[in-house]
Amino acid sequence: MVLILTVLEIVAPVGLLGLIGYIWVRTGHEYRMEFITRLSMTLSVPALIFTALMQAELDPAALTAVTLAAIAAYGALTVILWAVVRLLRLERRTYLAPLIFGNTGNVGLPLALFAFGEAGLGYAVVIFAVMMVWSFTFGIWLVSGGGSLMRVVKEPAMGATLLGALFLWQGWQTPAWLTNSLTLLGQIAIPMMLITLGVAVARLTPGRLSQALWLTLLRGGLTVAVAVAVGRFFALDPVGFAVLVLQVSTPVAVTSYMLAEKYGADSDAVAGLVIASTLLAIITLPLTLGFLI
Repeated sequence: MVLILTVLEIVAPVGLLGLIGYIWVRTGHEYRMEFITRLSMTLSVPALIFTALMQAELDPAALTAVTLAAIAAYGALTVILWAVVRLLRLERRTYLAPLIFGNTGNVGLPLALFAFGEAGLGYAVVIFAVMMVWSFTFGIWLVSGGGSLMRVVKEPAMGATLLGALFLWQGWQTPAWLTNSLTLLGQIAIPMMLITLGVAVARLTPGRLSQALWLTLLRGGLTVAVAVAVGRFFALDPVGFAVLVLQVSTPVAVTSYMLAEKYGADSDAVAGLVIASTLLAIITLPLTLGFLI
């Protein structure tokens, strides 16, 4: 009973804020997705990432191990899921990227914070950065036929990750007035991302939901298995291990749908994956957290 209540305390805020976004749109209220997304990714998320890393009380060696584990996990998933997509004769540019990349920002960061505190958020930020680099290079190459490393470099979140890692490594701190300002700015990121997730799900037009359902189940099993194997191999500490499993197994990212829409892939099929994995996450994420806590 105690475990169930603990998991509920972690998952409930994520679900409720997503539900607020969903109901907001369904009841006819305006939500300017482009403005909110740009504000979030340009200001609040970079501020959250920078302050989380700067203030993290983590061993640099542990952060290095989690970074290497994240790279290995996403590399292994790419190879395995490439083979799965080819074996099932699915269109690679439509299905492979959504199956690889989870919602490590909107879902993973708040869950890591609520479940494992500031230490968990620090690890989650690093894994989020690894996923973002792979998504903006290999992921865009898959969908569009050409990726760009410069696009990653220009992302404010990437700069915040590198700067935060430098401050953590050197033990530097910004002046108190600046730290307080950045912390306040970063605090709006998580609720804003969760509400935006609900809005995005409400606006999706899904296709082939039955196929999306069994693909989601297959993806869920593979992501957890790979993350557990990689975490054991790198002998991560308990919090680092738990956050790796949690982040890698998050539901399909909404950005995968946006990229499919932008570059002419089958966006309805990707929308089906987003909705199926997000709905199943209501069951799978509490079970995963119950295993990890």
